[in-house]
Amino acid sequence: MPSDVAPTVLRDRGFEMLQADLAFVMEAFGTALRAVGEGGLAEKLPWKEGDLMGTLKTTADSSTSRGLGQAYSIAFQLLNIVEERAAAQVRRWREKTHGAEAEQGLWAENLREMLDLGLSEDELVEVLSQVRVEPVLTAHPTEAKRETARERHREIYGLMNRHDNAVYTEREQRRLKRQIETELEALWRTGEIHVTRPTVDAEMQNALHYLREIFPEVVARTQTHLREAWIAAGLDPAKVDALPPMIQFGTWIGGDRDGHPGVTHEVTQTALRELRRSALRIQRRGLEALGYELPLSVLFQQAPASLAVLRQRLIDTLAGAEGVNLPYIHERNHEEPWREIVYLMRARVLLALENEDSPAAYSGPAELLQDVDELASTLLEVGASSLVSEWVMPLKRRIETFGFHGAALDVRQNSAFHEKALIQLMTVAGVPEAESFGSWPVERRRAFLDQELQISRPFLAPGMSAGHEADTVVNCHRVLVEHRRKNGNLGLGALIVSMTRSTEDLLTVYILAREAGLAIWENGGLRCPLPVTPLFETMADLAAGPGIVTDFLSHPVTRRSLAKQATPSLQMMVGYSDSNKDCGILASQWAIHRAQRELADAASAGGARPVFFHGRGGTVGRGAGPTHWFMEAMPQGALGGVMRMTEQGETIAQKYAHLNSAVYNAEVLVASAAATTARHRSGPGEADELYAVIDALAQSSMEAYRELLHEEGFISFFREATPIDALEHSRIGSRPARRTGQASLEDLRAIPWVFSWTQSRFYLPGWYGAGAALAKLKANDPASWQHLKSKVVGHAFLRYVLTNIESALASVNEQWMGHYAALVEDKVLGQKFLTKILAEFRLTVAMLEEIFAKPFQARRPRLAFTLKMREAPLDVLHAQQLDLLKRWRALRAKGDAEGAEAMIPDLLVSVNALASGLRTTG
Repeated sequence: MPSDVAPTVLRDRGFEMLQADLAFVMEAFGTALRAVGEGGLAEKLPWKEGDLMGTLKTTADSSTSRGLGQAYSIAFQLLNIVEERAAAQVRRWREKTHGAEAEQGLWAENLREMLDLGLSEDELVEVLSQVRVEPVLTAHPTEAKRETARERHREIYGLMNRHDNAVYTEREQRRLKRQIETELEALWRTGEIHVTRPTVDAEMQNALHYLREIFPEVVARTQTHLREAWIAAGLDPAKVDALPPMIQFGTWIGGDRDGHPGVTHEVTQTALRELRRSALRIQRRGLEALGYELPLSVLFQQAPASLAVLRQRLIDTLAGAEGVNLPYIHERNHEEPWREIVYLMRARVLLALENEDSPAAYSGPAELLQDVDELASTLLEVGASSLVSEWVMPLKRRIETFGFHGAALDVRQNSAFHEKALIQLMTVAGVPEAESFGSWPVERRRAFLDQELQISRPFLAPGMSAGHEADTVVNCHRVLVEHRRKNGNLGLGALIVSMTRSTEDLLTVYILAREAGLAIWENGGLRCPLPVTPLFETMADLAAGPGIVTDFLSHPVTRRSLAKQATPSLQMMVGYSDSNKDCGILASQWAIHRAQRELADAASAGGARPVFFHGRGGTVGRGAGPTHWFMEAMPQGALGGVMRMTEQGETIAQKYAHLNSAVYNAEVLVASAAATTARHRSGPGEADELYAVIDALAQSSMEAYRELLHEEGFISFFREATPIDALEHSRIGSRPARRTGQASLEDLRAIPWVFSWTQSRFYLPGWYGAGAALAKLKANDPASWQHLKSKVVGHAFLRYVLTNIESALASVNEQWMGHYAALVEDKVLGQKFLTKILAEFRLTVAMLEEIFAKPFQARRPRLAFTLKMREAPLDVLHAQQLDLLKRWRALRAKGDAEGAEAMIPDLLVSVNALASGLRTTG
């Protein structure tokens, strides 16, 4: 292999594994295709016989377009599986060769960094006790894969792992190969895409799979890896065993109603119920696993008296409970009292799952934890401390992490929707001039809200309806009220206000919560038991955010609400997607960086710990990037231990579908958060020497970006030079591509905006404007340009952002940009914008090469290689998609709705296949 592609031994070994695995699995896929009569497609498969850079025919064959698209989509998924396995092996080899600290982002490296800050063991424990990272699972309009297809991918991954095992005989290896071929045949016959739009329930079931089947083991292994690294550093393991869980989970599925008419209050109610049932299944399985591990016999240790007390208490609680066979449990385990007690606890969990109103059911996780702690004490009494640390503590951590709720469900709604709801309530209540509330002067609006928030009564009598928006919000809040009545706040997240543009947007939520009985009148004042969270998305919103936070925290209702928290905290969400769509990659990233500093200062000054919720997506244009680099690039003071971040669309499967990858990604997330928290508390302050330079770069890049978007004819170019129209007709998510259905760039969600540029290989949201800004700095301020070049490698924010931009540039394909631009009917318009975009692209590449002093291929050979090996099959798919788009658009132009609709499945297969190859959508 050329040295410029894989200069190290480890890369060579990873390449050899990748080449061998890919040849093996593509041969199996070819066999599966021939078995179903698709021998012609088998001959067109890429990477046959280990030829990783082979060229392929790029003319579209309309007679086999759907089959060819699906075949390539599956082929790319197989490549992704092989690459994941190779990456995991390289990590293992690196640790064996250079030690655990050689792998960036994991516990060993991050613990060493924290110790290098001069922290003592107790100070380390104090930092870790404050860390809580919460991935929030969301479903977006770019999740194209069917769950059944993802199940097949997981099975194939597992079989490939078994195929690696050298102890298997040749006969066993042949059997494994047949099993892989069978899985591939089933995958081919099933299809990979949604033929009908998935329901919210289907999206929830997908999230529940990860919460129930993947994350419990991920939590256990991540803690084990911390313990191992802690011991290797010469520290006392007992101190980390007692730490609270550092990772918990949230979700938006079933609660995110921003522009999603399908998320009704019934859907939210169902989501909360399903999350609870899934969590109880997690705890039931944990108890069953513990019971399996604790067949301790009274013949070999004397059971302490405390064990009999615990047993009797459980028996007394369960006596008479329907469906519980106490004699059977005792008979099966009479010589193994510890196991008997575990099964008595399991019986109480089953009652909570099947009949939560039973007095014998556990009322909540705290009650279960109490029994687990007592069980642990009895084991310690007989000297079985290792059994406690290895088997009981993981169960305890599982209960603390997932409780009886699994994940906290956020409720998100747009501020404009809230305003309409409030106006409807005011109108029915007879408030003068209510219909014009939105145009009242801000002082009048604020005075009205402040006055209302001093009153306990709602606007309407029970049972009255005020209108669609009001009923939608109030009914949703009533679901939360009922959940709180039965389960408290466990399982409930935040009330998130999209497009927060004023303090009044947040105070409106208090009024709406009061209407539903969610806000509580207590000691002569109103308070809200759930956090009201602003979401600052656009450039203007981010700039206004600190002032809004200061004002909001000073409000009496907010202060009463915070006073009930053990640690008063204000959660603030920053949006990467809409800010990028609004002002471009460099300006948006800098606006978010600066906003975090100012928001953190405002929250702290208002007496609240700042907690940031990062709305990151799966592409560079929507905030993606290596997790440990993202953490390192945070501004000083932005992470005080607690943070949340969205895991959106296909990134959930990419990170967490397979256990090895899931553990790795979770460990990087938590360990990097811990090290960043320590650095923000104890490390040196952030240097400001480049702030003025980056300010100028951000301003220049925004001007260049907005000039493009606002140039006459750009929207026409965008709609014709990308497959955005096909995406709007797709069925690849439960949510519409537009918030309100208006045909405007402002109304278009950021996700399909990015998705469409990705499919056409422009990747424009990930880089446009950066080159112009850097060139302007170089021309107008050579001294600052040289200073920036000398500092960029050591400047975490600049290195992170510019490296991400470089990654987006590397994925651009000038040839296919030209072909997609040729779809524009007005050829002069198409050529004008293509020329402009290509000029900025080439300028940005040149500027980054000058800054980093090396071309991308030399600096990042592994990524360059994986992108290059995808190009030949991607050429085939792009040619096919262009042909499909031309024919589909021609049918629509002729008014042939039936013919155009018949082509939608072919377009969806094409979109899905390209997304598989590019490993990204929106």
